[in-house]
Amino acid sequence: PGPTRRTHLMMNKPFGYICSLNDPEGRPLVTDLIRDLPQRLYPVGRLDFDSLGLLLLTNDGDLSYRLTHPGYHVPRTYKVTVRGMVSEESLRALRRGVQLEDGPSGRAGADLIGQSAGRSTIRLTITRGRKRMVRRMMESLGYPTVHLIRTGFGNLELGNLKIGKYRFLEPDEVLGLKKMVGLKS
Repeated sequence: PGPTRRTHLMMNKPFGYICSLNDPEGRPLVTDLIRDLPQRLYPVGRLDFDSLGLLLLTNDGDLSYRLTHPGYHVPRTYKVTVRGMVSEESLRALRRGVQLEDGPSGRAGADLIGQSAGRSTIRLTITRGRKRMVRRMMESLGYPTVHLIRTGFGNLELGNLKIGKYRFLEPDEVLGLKKMVGLKS
């Protein structure tokens, strides 16, 4: 057989799904949502069980590796709702980077979207991805996360993609991702 055709999907991951190919606890997998594709696809990075939003799936190993490697500084954007009224001082701390138990978070883009009923919603953009990092960053400043959705990954935006649905990436979207991490088309 010849080389496998490269496939690139964007999914709006629902709450309650695991970004893995198997789970010993028997929880639902994001790959369960993909039907009728002959290729085996792998999640690019992770979104927590209790997080939603933009997830890439592909069989393109070189691209996947570079998109998740911290040395390539690929931005990931989140809309995070937390308990409490996030102060301008806290936004500045996020922008500088906060100290976590496993080291500094690194700089982040942080903008207040809105506040009401004792909650704040911010847009947070990071270029490193460690386990539960956004939640830990917010908790380090005293703001427990209520809701977290990834809205952007690299040059991609979630847009109006419905929860649990996926779509194939357009050729220019794949090319944009590859250029971002120094791969040729």
